[in-house]
Order: sequence, then C-alpha cells, then structure tokens
Amino acid sequence: MYDIQKIREDFPILSRTVYGKPLIYLDNGATAQKPRCVVESITDEYYSVNSNVHRGVHFLSQQATNLHEASRETVRKFINARSTSEIIFTRGTTESINLVASSFTDSQMQEGDEVIVSVMEHHSNIVSWQLQAARKGIKLKVIPMNDQGELLLDEYEKLFSPRTKLVSVAHVSNVLGTINPVKEITAIAHAHQVPVLIDGAQSIPHMKIDVQDIDADFYVFSGHKIYAPTGIGVLYGKENWLDKLPPYQGGGEMIQNVSFEKTTFNELPFKFEAGTPDYIGTTALAKALDYVSAIGMDNIAAHEHELTIYAMQRLKEIPGMRIFGEAKHKGGVISFLVGDIHHFDMGTLLDRLGIAVRTGHHCAEPLMHRLGIEGTVRASLGLYNTKEEIDALVAGIERVRKMFG
Repeated sequence: MYDIQKIREDFPILSRTVYGKPLIYLDNGATAQKPRCVVESITDEYYSVNSNVHRGVHFLSQQATNLHEASRETVRKFINARSTSEIIFTRGTTESINLVASSFTDSQMQEGDEVIVSVMEHHSNIVSWQLQAARKGIKLKVIPMNDQGELLLDEYEKLFSPRTKLVSVAHVSNVLGTINPVKEITAIAHAHQVPVLIDGAQSIPHMKIDVQDIDADFYVFSGHKIYAPTGIGVLYGKENWLDKLPPYQGGGEMIQNVSFEKTTFNELPFKFEAGTPDYIGTTALAKALDYVSAIGMDNIAAHEHELTIYAMQRLKEIPGMRIFGEAKHKGGVISFLVGDIHHFDMGTLLDRLGIAVRTGHHCAEPLMHRLGIEGTVRASLGLYNTKEEIDALVAGIERVRKMFG
C-alpha cells in the first residue's frame, strides 16, 4: 500500500506555504526535497561521529570510516554493481562526467577520435566533451530524435566509425521525460567494441537501476535528485575500465607512496577520490537510498507512472496546450507551452499560486534548437506528489491562460 500521506509527513518542507498558498513542489527534476531522516543523519553525524576518515587510529575516525565505507556498499547494492571498488564518490553527475571525459580522453583518445552523444543531452554531457575537443581535437557526433522525442536507433548505428571511442547518453531526458532504451544503446555500442557512459541523474530517483543488466561501462548520478543532500554524487565504472584510466585529481587519499621523484597511486576506488571525501554526505546519501528502498523503487515507479498519465491527460484539456516529449516510454517530466504565453511569465504567475515549476532551456539548449523554441515550462514529479497537486497545476495554468485572454 502506497501511503502518500505518511510519505508526505516525512518531508517537513511540504507543509509550508508560499505567498499564503500551500506549496506545490513540481520541480523535482532540478532537485528533490529531503526527508527528515536524511537531514537528521547529517546533524547526528556532525554531533556524534565527526572525524576525518581513513588512516585515523582513534575511535571516532574508525567509526566515521566504517559509516563512509558502509555507504559505499549501500550504493553498490542499490545499483547492483559487482564490487565497492567500482563505486567512486564525486560531487555529483556533472563532476562524474567531467572525470570520465578528462581521464578517458587523456588515456584512450587521439586527435580526430569521436564520442557519440544524443540531441537531448544536458549541457554537462556536451560541454565536458567540448572542453576535451578544444584540448585534444576529438569530435562529437549526435544521435538525432523524432518529433515524439525518441532517439532514432537506426541513425545511431550509422554514426559508428573506426574512430568512435565512447558513447555517452542520458538514461532519461530532463526536458522530454523520454526513457531511452539504454540497454539496447549499450548492446549496439558493445557490438562495435565501444564502451558506454550513461547519465542516470534523471533515472535514479524514479526506477530500479541494475548496472550489470544494462551492462554500461560507466553510470553516473547525483544524490540531491534522489532525496539526498547536494554536493554528493556517484561514478560507477567497471573495474577493468577504472583500472585503465589515470587519476583525475591529485592529493591525499589517492596516493600509495609519494616522493619528489615518483608517486604511486592508490587502489580503486580511492585512486579517484583526492582529498577529504564528503563523508557526512555519503552517509546521508545511503540514508536516502535506504529510504526509497523501504518504500520500494517499483512502488515509486508505479505511483509516478500513474501520476504522469493523469497529468498528461489533464494538461491536454487546456486550450492551446503544447506538450514537448510524448515518447512511448516516458517518465514524470512534462515540458509544455500554452498559446503565446512566455514560459517565464507562466512560471512566475504559477509561483504566485504556490506552484513551483522550472522555466527556461533546462540546460539543454541544443534540444531547444531542435524543437524550434527558446524554452519551456517544466513540471517534474517526485514520490510525494499527488493527483490533487496536478489538479491545482491545471487550474493554475487555466487561470494564467485567461489572464492573457
């Protein structure tokens, strides 16, 4: 039984008001709200266990280290990785992609080599590669999509050449909500002996992820989108790939021995974790993963799927409604425009009604160019959203529409 009221009580912020109206939070694609247990784990650890991890002989350091490494095991289990050596803690999806882009390009690519991305990528999975293109002369190739927002896999297959070294694609589009067939995308790449990076920022909070089943070589995500704090993220990489890649940053933790003549690097996963890790953040991330696991990822997916279908139906009742992204497999991200109303105006006026949505290009300008628009209004759902909130959104849009006559 999915007890939505009980779930909502776990999130204190949902009971607040904005401009005297109850908060309706529909910006989960940007960041999710935090349950009480996650925030309490942060204060608890700071007040009772705070100590720098690894190498400490004293009790607190050992306790903090145990919590930190237990969190790594929680992540491993959550995405079904083979080993904790394959779980690298980062600051988020963006840093994870930049780490792979930098280390992979340095060690595996020459001038003229190619990376395949898709037209619906977030800027973090475009600009990271463009920086490498400027540095090393690599090239980007782009998978196109149809008007429903589905990637054209036939065209994708044609992009491979002897120079293709990596495929890097989003699991779920942060604008269209499209759930890309990443298992198939990975299999096609592997048939060409090309490794694959999957950006899981928009998939991890909404569905069960099994990295071994997908067979991705790298899978990246952020904590803050799955009800954990900001500033903590994960890079999963197959051990054989992480072994091949050079370190991204230098400092403490990632070394074995240092002399002025030569430094040897630490074993995995520490080779990629320079400096003091966010050990408070890793514990809170594990707490958030335990929280969603207790509800059940399949239950969350079913609840959100039902909400998405309901929202799409209700929104289509509004005259002048244009929805961008109607893929057969779609998650709880709905981008829209109404008549000639500018997305910024719509978002600003909805805000006065207590409804939080996102407006703009959503860090996906190339996708906006493909759609022939400047930006959209985006409502993105989370595990605590309700049909009543969808009704309030629809009523709010209607009210704004009538103001513009």
